[in-house]
Amino acid sequence: MGIEKQKNRTTPTDMDKDHICTLELHNDDYHTFDYVIESLVEICDLDTIQATQCTYLIHYKGKCDVKKGSKTYLLPMRRALAQRDLKAVIK
Repeated sequence: MGIEKQKNRTTPTDMDKDHICTLELHNDDYHTFDYVIESLVEICDLDTIQATQCTYLIHYKGKCDVKKGSKTYLLPMRRALAQRDLKAVIK
């Protein structure tokens, strides 16, 4: 077994617990499932199963909470998703 590399990312323990926000991704009926799944894996650091489940919820419910944390933690993710033409909002 190989040694996993530590990712240089902010962890939920680094977040301000007093101001928990939600990153919500909305359905757009334009992008493919694979594109959305790939984006969630790369940007939000979800595993493939989580990203797939979120994508189905987005498709059938119209939106899904994909990540929780402080606004400063979620803002770079929202911007990266927006750069990929995905509609994400922080609530």
